Amino acid sequence: MNNIGLYFGTFNPIHVGHLIIANHLVEHTDLDAVWMVVTPRSPFKKKATLLDNYERYDLVYKATAPYPLLQPTDIEFGLPQPSYTINTLAYLQEKHPDKKFSLIMGEDNLQGLHKWKNHEEILKNHSIYVYPRVSNNSKKAQVTSENIHHIAAPIVEISSTHIRKAIKAGKNVRPLLPEAVWKYISEMNLFKK
Repeated sequence: MNNIGLYFGTFNPIHVGHLIIANHLVEHTDLDAVWMVVTPRSPFKKKATLLDNYERYDLVYKATAPYPLLQPTDIEFGLPQPSYTINTLAYLQEKHPDKKFSLIMGEDNLQGLHKWKNHEEILKNHSIYVYPRVSNNSKKAQVTSENIHHIAAPIVEISSTHIRKAIKAGKNVRPLLPEAVWKYISEMNLFKK
């Protein structure tokens, strides 16, 4: 279990699309496990729309429980905010010197990688596994590297934003969520307002 893929996200909420991508990568690449890194706040997202950090972590825990190679982590909760990937990678490498950490991201995120803090250092020291996304934006990524691996993973067009809007509109989103996550959201009346 030395080659770890890091799948960062607010997971607000985690849905079956996240699990499909994470499971595909652990089953069809050289990754030994995927750690679902629950981010407290992205420099690119407004915090006001997020559920509580530990509530989102708990939902990721519930969603990944049936999959031993997918593991939630709250590693960023104790790091300075906003969380920058380069800082998280340095912290993880120091804490787990026996492990190799790679990033997992969608093609759309790869297009913006050149805007990330110290992106050159990330590319030099870590592999990046890129999964396809349907996009109206045919713009090519501005960053290329032998450490970038495009993976023929299923294209999953489910978003947490869509799920939150659908819940607010009173729609049935049960098929889009892991059962334990749907149950919790339903019982707690989340995203209704």
